[in-house]
Amino acid sequence: MPYGHIVYGGRVKIALMDSGIGLLAATAAVRRLRPDADLVLSLDPDGMPWGPRTPQDLTERAVAVAEAAAAHRPDALIVGCNTASVHALPALRALLEPAVPVIGTVPAIKPAAAGGGPVAIWATPATTGSPYQRGLIEDFADGVAVAEVPCRGLAEAVEHADEAAIDAAVAAAAALTPDEVTTVVLGCTHYELVADRIRAAVRAPGRPAPVLHGSAGAVAAQALRRTGARPEPETATLGTVTVILSGRLGDLPASALAYAEGRLLQAVAPVR
Repeated sequence: MPYGHIVYGGRVKIALMDSGIGLLAATAAVRRLRPDADLVLSLDPDGMPWGPRTPQDLTERAVAVAEAAAAHRPDALIVGCNTASVHALPALRALLEPAVPVIGTVPAIKPAAAGGGPVAIWATPATTGSPYQRGLIEDFADGVAVAEVPCRGLAEAVEHADEAAIDAAVAAAAALTPDEVTTVVLGCTHYELVADRIRAAVRAPGRPAPVLHGSAGAVAAQALRRTGARPEPETATLGTVTVILSGRLGDLPASALAYAEGRLLQAVAPVR
């Protein structure tokens, strides 16, 4: 077991990886469940965005980012990126498990469809209509009306905290979302950072606001389960935060502080 170990009780260290700040939603979810958890955030600013890359190229980038995180001996690794989970999860698990459990991020289609729909899935253009997403719909939304909504430019706008571009991308995707939709699946982790804007944009006049389903809470809870750690939201001390940028120790991108999830991490001095 070269990288990590399973803990049962006591201090826990959770690593999260993504090309950019899409991992913030899951990071904040871990922090809320275990404020004392030490966090290792491994990003790839040199290689982002990952979405346009070939599966082989993306997998190579993801493996390098995971290895940088694993060097800090986490107890679990969350792949805070839908695209990386689609293409790189087998390679990451082969590299790290069983020593370090690897938790992928899957769009929350199953719980969304359980409400009966109609459902809209907001995702990147590359994911919308893909065999992967269509397979999830077939497996978990049988009999439920599902609209696949491509969100052009939204992940990039969120990554750079470009307010005007976020508003434009959300409005464009909302225009493609049927009025009768009762539930929206946020099929990219970046979208969870602007969930309130999305909810307001898709609310049809005279109708209740649609329910939004992200993945952050589920993957955070799964990471704790896999380490044997229990949620302890009332812990007295905050855990440390280590930020790795394409293999180098660094700081969170400035754009992260535009979001509540990023500001939540400011309370702790970074580890060097």
